[in-house]
Amino acid sequence: MPSFRLMFTFFAGCGLAMLLTGCAGMAATSVLSVLPGVSSQDLRNQTDVKLSEGNFVLVKTNVVGQSRGFALLGFITIVPAEFNTAFSRLYAQAGMESGQAQTLTDIAIERTGSYWILFSLPRCTVRADVVQFVPETGAKPATDPRR
Repeated sequence: MPSFRLMFTFFAGCGLAMLLTGCAGMAATSVLSVLPGVSSQDLRNQTDVKLSEGNFVLVKTNVVGQSRGFALLGFITIVPAEFNTAFSRLYAQAGMESGQAQTLTDIAIERTGSYWILFSLPRCTVRADVVQFVPETGAKPATDPRR
């Protein structure tokens, strides 16, 4: 029959091994989906614009917006990495203005993160190109319905 000291040493060693290897690797999607501020859904909005007619000008390429967060033990979200923050920074970086015939194309969304022993640093990065449409020759300008 093993002694109490041997069993205590074994369980203490297992606990120390779990602590040193970190719990961040065990972050499961099912656990993350119930926490506030964490969403398992991706952005699913799509607009279809045909860019094959040559009625556009490429204004900027590879514009980046990024949001970073912090999670304790890899699954307790303290500061979430949010899509809204990343897109707001993307629009600011792109210099897009209201009322201009501009849009984002080739949008790429990346969710990455660094997992350490006691915490993780999630990151949401959004990349896109900015396209501005040019009016066709002979086309009438759009009228403002408020006038």
